[in-house]
Amino acid sequence: MESGSILDFIDNKTILVTGATGFLAKIFVEKILRVQPNVKKLYLLVRATDDKSAMQRFNTEAVAKDLFKTLKEKYGTNLQSFLSEKVTPIAGDITYENLGIKDSNLIQEMWKSVDVVVNVAATTNFDERYDIALALNTFGARNVYNFAAKCVKIKLLLHVSTAYVSGETPGLILESPYRLGDALNGVDGLDINVEKKIIEEKLKELSADETSTDKSITLAMKDLGIERANKFGWPNTYVFTKALGEMVLGHLKGDMPLVILRPTIILSTYKEPFPGWIEGIRTIDSLAVGYGKGRLACFLGDPESTIDVIPADMVANAMIATMAAHANQPGETIYHVGSSVSNPLKYKGIQKSGYNYFSKNPWINKDGTPVIVSEVKVLSSMDSFRRYFNLRYLLPLQGLQVVNSALCHAFSGTYSDLKRKINFVLRVVELYKPYLFSKSFYDDMNTEKLRQLVKENEVEANIFYFDPKTIDWEDYFLHTHLPGAVKHVFK
Repeated sequence: MESGSILDFIDNKTILVTGATGFLAKIFVEKILRVQPNVKKLYLLVRATDDKSAMQRFNTEAVAKDLFKTLKEKYGTNLQSFLSEKVTPIAGDITYENLGIKDSNLIQEMWKSVDVVVNVAATTNFDERYDIALALNTFGARNVYNFAAKCVKIKLLLHVSTAYVSGETPGLILESPYRLGDALNGVDGLDINVEKKIIEEKLKELSADETSTDKSITLAMKDLGIERANKFGWPNTYVFTKALGEMVLGHLKGDMPLVILRPTIILSTYKEPFPGWIEGIRTIDSLAVGYGKGRLACFLGDPESTIDVIPADMVANAMIATMAAHANQPGETIYHVGSSVSNPLKYKGIQKSGYNYFSKNPWINKDGTPVIVSEVKVLSSMDSFRRYFNLRYLLPLQGLQVVNSALCHAFSGTYSDLKRKINFVLRVVELYKPYLFSKSFYDDMNTEKLRQLVKENEVEANIFYFDPKTIDWEDYFLHTHLPGAVKHVFK
């Protein structure tokens, strides 16, 4: 790791960013354009049919958002001119060779000019189809590496993963790599090519079944992903395929400088470009706003458990800092970017903040009436959840089944609808259970060293801040995150 100016490093550099219209990638791109207008070029890989559609997606899903309002204020009518010079959206897909880029001249140009490749493309759906998750999160990472390896000026490959590749492992999780073939539970036989064949055989079997529908195939592929993840010790398809992606990169890296950045749960921006910007529903946001709307009858999770969260702008700043610190430094470095060690937050802190916020700022229903919240019932163990759920939902469902049979299936529609909703809730609970009762703490020693390195330059320390110790969690949730979630996601 080398000290030096981050802004100087970005100056005149060409950076390729995959997954460029995703939440974190947009914050990363906006930050670079705002603090270093002398960046040479940002190639932004976007899933689109052609480059015109890629440009349209970037404009509608990034530039048109509030996220870019500071840049709009800075450049005014010259913004589009500035963006057209600095930003090149490209239609592509990391599940294909050469990232699915069709223009061979453009590919050659990129191989000659790209200094840094930043891979943010992924599916983050815990319950994704296995074929989709493996193609994106595992083989997609391999395709990104292969592209980066052909870039003659490559200084770094930065791969954004997730801290939860550690699964449900309790205790202190070190910033250590996972090696190809190593299962969390020690089971032998983990091989990405075998997994690919299992997927191909399953899809072939499902296609040959005349009773299969698109819906049943999707469900079968989701179940297959969870089954394969569980077999090797991971709780869900997302973290399993992300762990496999890390293994592939670690195996292939050779002399290429490789940084794997593992954020925890990413929340709204802490300070920049303004506090509280968020997009899409994060896990705890759906719970918090569901509670604010009066739709959450109980809260599942251990109030004393530590939930590891980090604002999105801090993650983007850490990404940029790693680029400058590890450029041209062969080897693999892992960074946990989270808060459970540096500034731990307990579930009960979020519960308290939710109650305080929605008590003072009640949700207003469509009819104009405010929702009056009360302190929510907390189910602090899976046993208490099962008792509560059985009494409140499963017993009434069984009663409805009896009545439905007695009345010649007059309530078949109601019964089926209720059963479907109950099964959905149970599936979601199983998916999120590891994080609601987490006993993991994510060591951030490498990240702390990086923070100290950045702090050597006082000016840049204020620009590229990513120290969770500076956060007052109660104040952040009450005055930044919850107002941001309500404004940007749920209105």
